[in-house]
Amino acid sequence: MHENRETSVVPADSTGRTAKAQSHKAGMHAMEESDRGEVPMNQPNKGVQAPAEAGEGRPRPKENTGQSHTPPAQNGPRVSQGLSGVRRAARERKQERFTTLLHHLNVDLLKDSYYALQRKAAPGVDGMRWQEYGDGLADRLADLHSRIHRGAYRAQPSRRVYIPKADGKQRPLGIASLEDKIVQQAVVTILNQVYEVDFRGFSYGFRPGRDPHQALDALNVGIARKRVNWILDADIKGFFDHVSHEWLEKFLQHRIADSRVLRLIQKWMKAGVLEDGERLETEQGTPQGAVISPLLANVYLHYVFDLWAEVWREKVATGDMIVVRYADDRAPRAQRAAEAQCV
Repeated sequence: MHENRETSVVPADSTGRTAKAQSHKAGMHAMEESDRGEVPMNQPNKGVQAPAEAGEGRPRPKENTGQSHTPPAQNGPRVSQGLSGVRRAARERKQERFTTLLHHLNVDLLKDSYYALQRKAAPGVDGMRWQEYGDGLADRLADLHSRIHRGAYRAQPSRRVYIPKADGKQRPLGIASLEDKIVQQAVVTILNQVYEVDFRGFSYGFRPGRDPHQALDALNVGIARKRVNWILDADIKGFFDHVSHEWLEKFLQHRIADSRVLRLIQKWMKAGVLEDGERLETEQGTPQGAVISPLLANVYLHYVFDLWAEVWREKVATGDMIVVRYADDRAPRAQRAAEAQCV
């Protein structure tokens, strides 16, 4: 299983990360790295003795096909008492539409979001680097907070670079401005309190406390313990580039009724990209490399695939059926070939 987290190639930093990005023009190279907030390691499930690999952030291999009960993030931005209340409400009232979420986006959360970003990530169109923004951080964040809440915050276009793929093609990567990354990380922290309650257990990609190893463990458990004769490995072609903005907004509105939060997400989706000095409109898709994109992708796939797969497995499949999804990669395993192909 491979993840759709794209980074460009630079010399390894202190975290051991390396990445390389190419400009769309032949022969030109850029030093870039995709930004994402830190994802905490998963803790062993309650009541399950921690195995040897728990020290590496991996719980005991365990089948996980029900709803997610992932605990709030511990290594990223802190979850306030108010946000814990949002999670409780989301868990207890499955049809709740949250109308007042933006007030949770305070200066403390912005500060935590700033520190959750990668220190050596490439700058966006603003040219601002993490260390530079840290000079006078308190004043910068107070101003950013004020602009967000009075409606003066404006999303900037992402700077587009291209990274090489294994097949020799190139994949576009969007580098957001630093303030956009900070605000996106804060919104992700807030929305995770709602969606981590809703997301299904077989969804593993880009979620707090989850990683590719757990997805592989789930595959292993399914093969070893279930009557699995067929495995289908599927990937949605160009998924991040072709997400429908209209449908994504409809899906978000199932749970989010705070118009201010929805407008922020619309600003990021419509901000466009800057490529070779020219601003290009974005009518569809969500930029790969943006902090908000993995969560939006999971929301979209939760409604178009996960809920459908769950019902199809329970009401239509006649044999054993197990699904593991990592972002837009999925691996249904089935007792019967025709049923694997249906999913």
